[in-house]
Amino acid sequence: MAHRILSVAPGSIAASVGLAPGDVLLRINGEPVLDQVDYQFLSSGERAVLEVRDADGTVEIDIEKDDGEPLGIEFESTLMAEVRPCENKCAFCFIDQMPAGMRDTLYVKDDDWRLSLMMGNYITLTNVPDREFDRIIARQASPLYLSVHATDGAVRAALMGNPKAAEIVPQMRRLKTAGIKFHCQIVLCPGINDGSVLDDTLETLAALSPAALSVALVPVGLTRHRQGLAPLTPYTRETAKALIRQAETWQRALLRRIGTRFAFPADEFYCLSGGPLPEDAAYERYHQIENGVGLLRTFEKEFKDAYRYHDPAETQKRRVLIATGTSAAPFLRDLIDKHPLRGVDAQVAAIHNDFLGHRVTVAGLLTGRDILRQLQGRQADELLIPEAALRHEQSVFLDDTPLSALTEALGIPAIAAGCDGAEFFYALQGEASR
Repeated sequence: MAHRILSVAPGSIAASVGLAPGDVLLRINGEPVLDQVDYQFLSSGERAVLEVRDADGTVEIDIEKDDGEPLGIEFESTLMAEVRPCENKCAFCFIDQMPAGMRDTLYVKDDDWRLSLMMGNYITLTNVPDREFDRIIARQASPLYLSVHATDGAVRAALMGNPKAAEIVPQMRRLKTAGIKFHCQIVLCPGINDGSVLDDTLETLAALSPAALSVALVPVGLTRHRQGLAPLTPYTRETAKALIRQAETWQRALLRRIGTRFAFPADEFYCLSGGPLPEDAAYERYHQIENGVGLLRTFEKEFKDAYRYHDPAETQKRRVLIATGTSAAPFLRDLIDKHPLRGVDAQVAAIHNDFLGHRVTVAGLLTGRDILRQLQGRQADELLIPEAALRHEQSVFLDDTPLSALTEALGIPAIAAGCDGAEFFYALQGEASR
């Protein structure tokens, strides 16, 4: 594999040996470089022999450096390879529930173990052939993030629409034997992989500890665009309460048995149940926070810390309107009511997701059009929007509405407030740029 160099960091090892943009990396230590995983692994030691093609031909460059010291090279492709697509037909696939006519990137289904290692993406392992599994082990790709859903092979294969899905337990055992650790997630579909099936899954995963590090329990997300898809039942207040009770029973048992609570329900379950969030200690090391497990508790801690040390004299007197999803709205109202800011009239607006359906309640999937329609006529000096609702590095919503359109149409300055509780507090206080 040949990889063209896009840039070389000034003062880096690569710059010191004369590498330049446009040069092509061919091999490291005599081995072909298939992708970013190979590049990082092969170049991480104290010695790296690079075979490079430049304008004058092919040369070998022998580099001695500190263990783990980066070379300072950026390639044209971050992954240095094509992304591997998903081969499953999951009954709960959220992408299959997206409306037509949206930007192409929203319909991409990746299931690439390299992105699991590099970015924490959850993968199923159904598209990993034996040679690639060998490379996972050879490259010590750890930790990985695995979408398990069920350890009963028949249940998992049916739920994911792929007979290869039945092999998950032997695959995880092989990873454990090789010393590779992994976090797991279970997307729970009532009547399919909860109840006794979930009990069996947690028992099997706990037996894979300490290779299995944690399990996130996530409720199935259902939009209104499910025509022609398998019928699935959403969680209700009562079934969410039952799931939490089941999870807490397992947490108590596993804390005694393996020293960790291990299985953690997502925040959505607590919002849906109407019950209190677990205490900070119950989340342990917050392994699953990117999966929506402990986000609210962390947000509350950060907000309270900022509130404790704020100077009331720095607070700007004004009316603030806060748009959020229907799940988080009661939490935010309670947090603000208990921590008032003198001179700030803060109103939380729970935005119903008409675009995807009212079963979608999280703030990160709000659309600009829904916010515009539901806030027409509201008066405020400032509108705070959850940053998570905006496309990464671009100020546009899921439906491609730009943030600036809210300011223009509503006549209220719209500001993206960070998902960090302290950042939100400073925005509420009037220091959004702090």
